[in-house]
Amino acid sequence: MQAEIISIGTELLLGHIVNTNTAFLSQKLAENGIDVYHTSVVGDNPSRLMQSLKLALGRADVIITTGGLGPTVDDITTETIANFLGRKLILNRAILNGLKRYFISRKVRYPKDNIRQALIPEGTKWIPNRTGTAPGLLTEYNGKVIICLPGPPRELGPMFENDIMPYLKKRAGTSQKILSRTIKLMGLPESRVNGIAKDLLLLKPPVTVGIYAKLGEVDLRIMAKIADKNAADREIKRVENKIKARLKDYIFGYDDDTMEGSVGKALAARKKTIAIAESCTGGLVSSRLTDVSGSSKYFMMGITAYSNDIKERILGVSRKLIRQRGAVSKEVAIEMARGARFLACTDIGIGITGIAGPDGGTRSKPVGLVYIALATAKKSIVKECRFKGSREEIKFQASQAALDLARKNI
Repeated sequence: MQAEIISIGTELLLGHIVNTNTAFLSQKLAENGIDVYHTSVVGDNPSRLMQSLKLALGRADVIITTGGLGPTVDDITTETIANFLGRKLILNRAILNGLKRYFISRKVRYPKDNIRQALIPEGTKWIPNRTGTAPGLLTEYNGKVIICLPGPPRELGPMFENDIMPYLKKRAGTSQKILSRTIKLMGLPESRVNGIAKDLLLLKPPVTVGIYAKLGEVDLRIMAKIADKNAADREIKRVENKIKARLKDYIFGYDDDTMEGSVGKALAARKKTIAIAESCTGGLVSSRLTDVSGSSKYFMMGITAYSNDIKERILGVSRKLIRQRGAVSKEVAIEMARGARFLACTDIGIGITGIAGPDGGTRSKPVGLVYIALATAKKSIVKECRFKGSREEIKFQASQAALDLARKNI
């Protein structure tokens, strides 16, 4: 079975909203053995939507649209679908009554414009929206299926998983799935990973490997499209073992793991504690660590020491050292790490100082220069990094490198 996704909304074309729905739907469809060969985005224009529907019906078994089901005049999906199918719009009393109950339960007067959401093409099955007002629509047409889903992800996600996916699985009549395993790497550029794993990246179906570069990491995703789950698991494990043998020193997690989660697990498992002193990252490392539930077991303190005065008075960094070496230096980073560890009485201290830009760089200390230090009772180490990108990107890369340094030394 092949599916095609059409995202509807001028705001998507203008970049005002990031289209996360397509990624979500593509992933869920793939997990259930339904191929997605094409996706498209069309604005709030009936004629262009009609063209997209005609094209999609010529090459896919299932067409899924997202967006355009609201009560406003620019929500054109339902009417366009009706015109495309050559069917009348009819008032569905069950939908209308549900809309009225929705607003009454929130003690809001029922807006008359919302009656548009109760008009659906004749012969169309409607799908209740448990978190919003726009119902989903499902129409079987000439042996194919057109499914219309609301645009807000918090409405689309539950509707798709609870109502649409069971229908599609039954219609497909196959147990074949695409299983995957993502291996997350830190410390090597995409080009190096490509060179090391080139033969695996050239594997042909049913088992394939893809490479995906992200800010601060590179992912290798193994995919197996095999009906037998046990056989698929074995094939994925076989390729995973080859990747581990070549890149084990750079692997920090798998699938939904995060760097901060991996650091937290390592700290908790070894009953170690950590304190952070940050300058250029502005508290981002501390924020990421405390995003993990249960982090109070190992995260003791985070200080954002942006000014030299705070570095001196709170962390105990020598004024003379700052004057001689500069606030952005390996020596200051080490003293920040030691100061954080001393203040919080932790096993590990991390110190970060750098130039996030876009201003403040010099020829000897350019924008993107960051020093990251780690201190324990037995040693102090420092790493010099040179990052590229915007201020936000440099801050994130620095936080990622700081967490990775901690992970490798816990």
